[in-house]
Amino acid sequence: MEYDYLIVGSGVTGATLAYCLKQKGKKVLVLEKREQVGGNVATKEIDGIHVHLYGPHIFHCSDKRAWDFLTAHTEVDPYINTPMAYYKGNYYNMPFNMNTFHQLFGVNTAEEAKKVIGEEVAKEGIKEPKNLEEQALSLVGRTIYETLIRGYTEKQWGRKATELPSSIIKRLPLRFEYNNNYFNDTYQGQPKGGYSQWIENLLEGIEVRLNVDYLQDKKKWDAMAEKTIYTGRLDEYFGFCLGHLEWRSLRFETKKLEMDSFQPVAVVNYTDREPAYTRIAEHKMFDCHCKNHESTIITYEYPDSFEEGKIPYYTINDEKNSKLAEAYAELAKKEPRLILAGRLATYRYLDMDDAILAALDLAETL
Repeated sequence: MEYDYLIVGSGVTGATLAYCLKQKGKKVLVLEKREQVGGNVATKEIDGIHVHLYGPHIFHCSDKRAWDFLTAHTEVDPYINTPMAYYKGNYYNMPFNMNTFHQLFGVNTAEEAKKVIGEEVAKEGIKEPKNLEEQALSLVGRTIYETLIRGYTEKQWGRKATELPSSIIKRLPLRFEYNNNYFNDTYQGQPKGGYSQWIENLLEGIEVRLNVDYLQDKKKWDAMAEKTIYTGRLDEYFGFCLGHLEWRSLRFETKKLEMDSFQPVAVVNYTDREPAYTRIAEHKMFDCHCKNHESTIITYEYPDSFEEGKIPYYTINDEKNSKLAEAYAELAKKEPRLILAGRLATYRYLDMDDAILAALDLAETL
């Protein structure tokens, strides 16, 4: 056969595997359904601004192996994620920390914040939460829930909080310190030149074919390689023969504005039920090197139900979907030349560092 490995998809998982296998002396062919590499982390430079085409991405991890892999293939600029929430005309710091508690309750010390939140939780008197709303109230009380959680969550899931299972919110971290850094990870940054540049660096010297729908002519492509590494949707590979796995999708509206900046930070979450979008990302704020002070580009992010033709973003890992995914994984075991990798093919949400580490481990196994 012409290739050792056919890799379907050029996102973080596919590109990492392609690079590692090439380093091992394997001949690799990468197929990409879209017109550019990168999957959902793809970026595009517009007016000197690196626009995140499928929603904002921030690389963060505590595993040095993942960080070293990123920095070995692209320059990385330091970036601290400090999003804010907007509710009824007011901005609030995130994650929930002493700045947030001062804005909500007027308190100044951790002891004062714990007392107020504890009193609110006790007032609810919830011992066994039956849904997401009760779970949140039992953890943080009504003020934080009503201001920063309920509207955003209901928009994100397309259902009332009282109709969502309590398991969705297992915990709500409260930081009793003045610290707006959203992530607790050791490493955090943004690839200089955008994520697509990083992916292109990984794929340098590897044959990549764009605008190719592998599933439209699967037998033809499979015949070209000893093994196929598939990173697309798990149920779609098998023609949905056991049923459809469920996803949540997103919809984006991107606008160019003739002003230097639009909002105080790169990402602002809108936590009321209205407007319908959950957040606005201002792309130039992710890039400390951006020299465009004449205009800015913002993206409105809307949660969306999933249907064919839309992009799947979030798994719905309830009991029904988990069992269906397991059934498809059993089918895959009957195809010895098939290897499933990545979030779509394994039906689990993966951050970029998780995807890298899983791909590095798989490459070593192969």
